[in-house]
Formats: sequence, C-alpha cells, structure tokens
Amino acid sequence: MDFALGEKAEKFRAEVRAWLAENLTPEVIEHEERTGDGLNLDSHRKMAARGWVAANWPREYGGQERDPYEMYAMETELQHSGYPRNVFITTSLVGNTLRVVGSERQKREILPRIVRGELIISLGYSEPHCGSDIADARTRAERDGDDWLIHGQKMFTTGAHLANYVFVLARTDASLPKRQGLTLFLVPTDLPGFEAQAVHTLGGERTNLTFYSGVRVPDWLRVGELNGGWDVMKVALALEQGVGYTGNAEVLLDAALAWARRTGRISDPIVRERLARVAQCAEVGTLLEKRSTWAAATGDRSARVAGPMAKLYSSEIFVAAASDLMDLLGADALARRGEGEPDDAAMVEFYQRFCHGTTIYAGTSEVMRSQIAEAGLGLPRSRAK
Repeated sequence: MDFALGEKAEKFRAEVRAWLAENLTPEVIEHEERTGDGLNLDSHRKMAARGWVAANWPREYGGQERDPYEMYAMETELQHSGYPRNVFITTSLVGNTLRVVGSERQKREILPRIVRGELIISLGYSEPHCGSDIADARTRAERDGDDWLIHGQKMFTTGAHLANYVFVLARTDASLPKRQGLTLFLVPTDLPGFEAQAVHTLGGERTNLTFYSGVRVPDWLRVGELNGGWDVMKVALALEQGVGYTGNAEVLLDAALAWARRTGRISDPIVRERLARVAQCAEVGTLLEKRSTWAAATGDRSARVAGPMAKLYSSEIFVAAASDLMDLLGADALARRGEGEPDDAAMVEFYQRFCHGTTIYAGTSEVMRSQIAEAGLGLPRSRAK
C-alpha cells in the first residue's frame, strides 16, 4: 500500500488547518479548559456551515462524500490543534449509524438537523456495574402503547448535558441471552425523567452520569429492530473504533522537545534517546492508522481488525510516552498553563492526565485485544458471552 494520503486529502488538510487558524480562538480553548465539555457550540455550528459535521456522508444526506483519506487528514488536524471534538465525534457517529440502519422518518427528520449543526447526540452505552461489557446493560425499556418507558442509569455519557438526544442501549427482553434482548433508542434529553449529573475526570474532561426515570420515548425513536440492538451496536462500534490517538502523542512529543531545547537538555544523549523512542512509537502508530484508513477506503477485509489495532496501539503508546516524558521532565512537569512560563512542560503534565482515558474510549484495550484475537487470528472467544 501507499502510505501517502494523496493530493486531494492534503488539499483538504490545508483547508481544515486554515479554518482552525481562524476559528480555534483563545476564547474557544479557554472555554474547553474551563468546562471540559468536549464541544463549543458556536464553533460546531461554524463547522457545520462548512459541511464538515457530515463531511463523509453522501450528498443525498447533505454530506460532501469525503473519502477516508480526507477524513483521516481532517481528524489528525483536529487532534494536533486541540479542537474540542469529543461530542462532535459522537454526533457524527450516531448520524452515520442512522444512515445505515435508521428508519425513513429518522433519516428525514434527524439527519438534516445533524448536518446543519442543530442537533447534538451523546452515547448512552456503559453502565456503572459493567463498564465496557455493554451487552450486560440493565437499563430497561418497557412497551406502553405506542411509547417506551426507559428506566435505568448510564455512565460516561459525555456531552449529555449539552445533547438533544442520548443514544441509549436498553434491555427490552430479559428472557433472551444478553446480546439478543437489547434495543437502541434515541432518548430526547428534554423529556421528564431524564437527568444528567457532572463527573469531572482526571484529564480535565467532563462526562456524566445519566438517569432515566420512566422517560417516555415514542416508538419512532427506536433505532433498528426490536431486540436487534446488538446488530446496530456493531455498526456504531465499528465506526467508533477507527479512531486513533497518535496525533495526541505527537503533540506530547513536540511539547517535550520544545522543553528540551528551551532548557538545554537536548544536548544530553539520554534525553535525545528517550525522545527518539517516543518518536519511533508515534511513527508506528501513524502507519497503523494509515493502514486502517487504507483498509476502509479499499474495502479490504482487514478493516475489521485494522481499526482496533490502530486504536489499541496508539492509545497504549500514548500512555507509555506520557509516563516516560513526565518522568524525564521531573519537577519541571509541575508547571501549569498560563503561569507566565512557556507552556511546553505544562502540556506534558496535561497529557499525562489526559492519556489514560484513551485506553477506554471506543472500548477498553482488553476488548480491542479480544477483537483482534477473534476476528483477526481466528482464536476462540476469550470473554464471557
């Protein structure tokens, strides 16, 4: 394969970079550092006006039909810039899922509003008792005439305090095996019985506990077949697991390199060796992400494991690099941003806190290893059914 993204993707990269230079203002960055929301509504709407909220969608749904190479170029630029994009990702992910499995009414009424930046959607998968074993969901949905009553609790519902909908996985038949009795719903957050409580993380992000106390949801907001939620989940998770974190590791490396040059420590061969080791790992992560992009673009069968491989490796090397570079900086890493000194050391400290969550997003490292072993190597299932 050719690891170059191509002229079209590089042209789009330049366009995204120019837009970020104009729109990723100090005010937007300050807002994200203060709130940890993972979304700036004003910037999100500006991005929607460029057609980028649904850049890879077909034109019939309001998209620009950007190919996987262009989308990878865009994603790496957003990562390198620090653009608040967590809820941008979840909204686009649910929209893409609806394009594949949504009803005609959902496509007609919801997708155009996502494209215009009018709707924000959060993911309601994990629960306090089961974490990444989302098939063990205990949140339940009970039929009541033409509606469903949702009862339960979700954890790590990032963006739910800003969202118009939460994409909720609920149990609709407790008599079936746990993967067969699940159904997905788009739950409006303005309905009685819904509540979001803030959970502030070590990495500065805000996520939420969300509660569903008899939330009445009309049946037209059920996504996919009754008790067919696991098939819908496979579509959604395949989209989410294509995300890598090498871009974050590269920003971390740049900050450590700037510190080494500023302090004169770059002359120390041990410092150079440790920086070089991180650079080597980041390069491998980039190649894995590009391989995943190529597999998606060409329809290669390896796509089902290339995404988990890129996600697993990039998040794990990000954590390892942050720990190593934090140790390298020593007391200098106690610096905080905006205290008058250059922000390079403070960036290393920030990424040391932030990195750990990336091994959880889109499925834990253990889940990724299981997927690679089962789908890629043909090994028997290693986790409980």
